Amino acid sequence: MFVRISFTLAILLAQLQLWAQPSPAWNAADIKLQLKKLDTLGSILYMAAHPDDENTRLLGYLAKEKLYRTGYLSLTRGDGGQNLVGNEQGELLGLIRTQELLAARRIDGAEQFFTRAQDFGFSKNPQETFTIWDREKILGDAVWVIRNFKPDVIVARFPADSRAGHGHHTASAMLAAEAFAAAADPKRFPEQLKYVQPWQAKRLLWNTFSFGNVNTTSPDQYKIDVGAFNVLLGRGYGEIAAESRSQHKSQGFGVAASRGSSLEYFTTIAGDAPKQSLMDGVNTSWERVPGGKAIGDLVNKALAAYNLEDPSASIPALLTIRKAINALPDGYWKTQKAKEVDQLVLACAGLWVEAYSASPVVVPGQPMQANLQIINNSHVPVRLQNIRVLDKDSTVNQPLEYDQLMSFPQALTVPANESLSQPYWLAAQHPVGMYIIQDQQLVGRPENIPAIQATVRLEIGGQTFDVVRPLQYKHTDPVRGELYDPLVIAPPVVANLANQVFIFTEKKAQPVTVKLKTMADNSAGDIKLQLPAGFAATPASQPFNLNRKGDEMELQFQITPTEINGTNRVDTFTVAASVNGKVYTQSLQTIHYDHIPPITLFPLAAARLVRVHLQHNGNRLGYIAGAGDLVAASLRQVGYDVTALDEKDIMGGRLQQYDAIIMGVRAYNTNERLKYWQPRLMDYVKNGGTLLVQYNTNAPLVTSQLGPYPFSLSRGDRVTDEHAKITWLQPDNSVMHYPNTITPEDFDGWVQERGLYFTVDADKAYQKLFSMNDKGERPLDGSTLVADYGKGRYVYTSLAFFRQLPAGVPGAYRLFVNLISKQQ
Repeated sequence: MFVRISFTLAILLAQLQLWAQPSPAWNAADIKLQLKKLDTLGSILYMAAHPDDENTRLLGYLAKEKLYRTGYLSLTRGDGGQNLVGNEQGELLGLIRTQELLAARRIDGAEQFFTRAQDFGFSKNPQETFTIWDREKILGDAVWVIRNFKPDVIVARFPADSRAGHGHHTASAMLAAEAFAAAADPKRFPEQLKYVQPWQAKRLLWNTFSFGNVNTTSPDQYKIDVGAFNVLLGRGYGEIAAESRSQHKSQGFGVAASRGSSLEYFTTIAGDAPKQSLMDGVNTSWERVPGGKAIGDLVNKALAAYNLEDPSASIPALLTIRKAINALPDGYWKTQKAKEVDQLVLACAGLWVEAYSASPVVVPGQPMQANLQIINNSHVPVRLQNIRVLDKDSTVNQPLEYDQLMSFPQALTVPANESLSQPYWLAAQHPVGMYIIQDQQLVGRPENIPAIQATVRLEIGGQTFDVVRPLQYKHTDPVRGELYDPLVIAPPVVANLANQVFIFTEKKAQPVTVKLKTMADNSAGDIKLQLPAGFAATPASQPFNLNRKGDEMELQFQITPTEINGTNRVDTFTVAASVNGKVYTQSLQTIHYDHIPPITLFPLAAARLVRVHLQHNGNRLGYIAGAGDLVAASLRQVGYDVTALDEKDIMGGRLQQYDAIIMGVRAYNTNERLKYWQPRLMDYVKNGGTLLVQYNTNAPLVTSQLGPYPFSLSRGDRVTDEHAKITWLQPDNSVMHYPNTITPEDFDGWVQERGLYFTVDADKAYQKLFSMNDKGERPLDGSTLVADYGKGRYVYTSLAFFRQLPAGVPGAYRLFVNLISKQQ
């Protein structure tokens, strides 16, 4: 049986699915906490815009102290931010931050949801935000989550005004207020009502804050102390919050734990104002469910009798509670509490169930080997009735003996129509700011439903339990030990390109290397490049034959532009591999970091072809890495020889061999050695070199002296409109003319933004090249500083070259080359 779970059921199982291990491993204290939660029928949904916006201390307190069902709805996945752990940007960064949020939720106990909104970078106001986001569709997503989650209380992180500090933040508050009303209105988004019912939350609150110099709290606001210490957990909520927030590693948000009293403040936006509790007016006991009072009494008796040293002694009481819950009329709390009591029974019985694949990657239509393991770690009688995986249904009907691990090998065939392992929100091409989601029941989910799952049917105390486990890949790392990775469903072949951008400055062929990899045995066919008009490939196609799964080969093509007419143009080509009459155009993308599970996806095997009128002098460049970017790789495409510089190169007096040295983004924020390297770099400039420094934030900086003359970095001066008009401040400066004459057209086609964290208070020795501003704002002249120092040139630029060059923006290449090219 191929198990697929409806969204409504899946959303109720979200807490279970957040576990890193394939089977929840609760200790006796965890079980007691969950038993107490079984007696609490209340829910709270927190809403904000990005990963890291959530109040982790409040979430932990609500989920693990008050024991409410608690969720965090982040409108976006943080795709538009910067990355401090690698060079992934855009959608790939969003994948990382999604997993970081899930790691945070595993710690603080809340659940995670999203809308289809894409983080397109900093936005200064909600008006700009809603020109890029489809307001109605994102509102619909928020309403969908509310109607499924059915929160008694909704809490917004931000106010619906400029105090929110970011257009996305303000927009999230505006949408929270609209969704609060729309979720209850059957005339709004009626297409959802074939799956869900309207829902009216009791109240909408704003969780006020004091950040930096913005304090929105006041003594007359409703407040609660969330600094409690949980004896069962052995930690306070300030400690839990610190661990949770520190999962946002791509943002560098590791924080110290706080301990002791801590107040959270709230202002009422809609509904009745709370006086005694966030849940004022909401019955959070079993009495809120018709016929539920008796169940509450049973839970209280089970709690009173709970034995920390023998949780299995609670199973008879839990089975009685389970029977009573299942006898209730269908409803939200019946469904939710039925899942919770099932988890409790399995945990008290010490049952471990897992299903894993013998291979990390499987291909539709191909055979696969799997194994299911189960162990009963208690003396409670448990009978294994049957196992279902894909189309295989095996009757077992035997008892699970105490402490005896049982294994059930499974020879399976992956369904031929099985979807590839592609995040559902990336399955279709999408416009800026919005993902395309065709299936309503996927909306809100943090990640895909596992493609292949096993269902194990157990009998405990005369009652039947269906335990669902995803097939994962289990392996052992010599350093990290036993690991579980998501099972990957792959096409039979994938094609990866060595470069994502190919720059053509003349009518000359360029080599294109295609690395072909087979994900199945015996893959044969041919491969070709699907080119736009104006380009030709030699050869037109090439055959391939790969015998064993995992085999690779490299194929070389030559791409030649049929015309170079002096204009700048960006096109795209795709690699197409034919196997058994079917064409595959996927590449393989993997993201590996120790703090999150491996991420695998299959984006289009494509690259940009950029025709640009570009001249450059010099050849050898040195590059000092910062937080991570793709600028060095982009410059190699132009023809530069780029060397990554290290301690030995910089302190060993080897810098004068380079025509220019470039500093990666946020290098002065992330590289402690720069405080010691800085004098050597200034000597390099003084002796005739060119140093270009890309943007940094104003804190923390390893040194305040970033250049040969003083300047400062703003706290947030930026131009977010990538189409903003540019005014030349130094039209006669050689930078504007050598080796390329820069024109307004060179700022066409930029992506996401012009620049960020502009300079301020610059010494008069610096020449400011440009002025620019977002609509309705004052002109900013701190995007790019140039200064002669000794025999050399120093450049500091806040322009977003780290986005433009990998995107193949022709004019960005021309301007960047000018900045690092000093006319002798």
